Amino acid sequence: MPVTLAIESPLQDDVRTLIAELNTALLELSPPEACYHLTVDQMAEPAVTVWIARDGGTVIGCGALKRHSDTVGEVKRMFTRPEWQGQGVARLILGEIEAAAEREGLAMLVLETGDRHPAAWALYEKAGFSRCGPVLDYPASPYSVFYQKQLRAA
Repeated sequence: MPVTLAIESPLQDDVRTLIAELNTALLELSPPEACYHLTVDQMAEPAVTVWIARDGGTVIGCGALKRHSDTVGEVKRMFTRPEWQGQGVARLILGEIEAAAEREGLAMLVLETGDRHPAAWALYEKAGFSRCGPVLDYPASPYSVFYQKQLRAA
């Protein structure tokens, strides 16, 4: 069955389970003080849109766009369950996030990821993001890698 992608509420039980898996995976790679998780409740706030990827009815991945202003959005909570990694799910989600940001007229997307996430770096760099210094209110940290991308809407 083909993968489908839709904007959904993060408050569903199967999405909560996926987010718990994401949090566990991140804590295996970074110390807690270097993990900047949005909670499921924060993901449900009006400034955040969440995309859920499904294979049939099974949740297999997610990603979110958090708006910080009329011009800056942040890519958050990108995750694909391990058994679906390498199949383009994250690329599909990131494409939807970027398209939504452009439709809304955001000028820039930014993000923070970990220093032990080479697959994430490859995804973002292939999508045209470039490394930069700390973004938004994130502190400089040896555990963080920051990216930004100017959008065509700018």
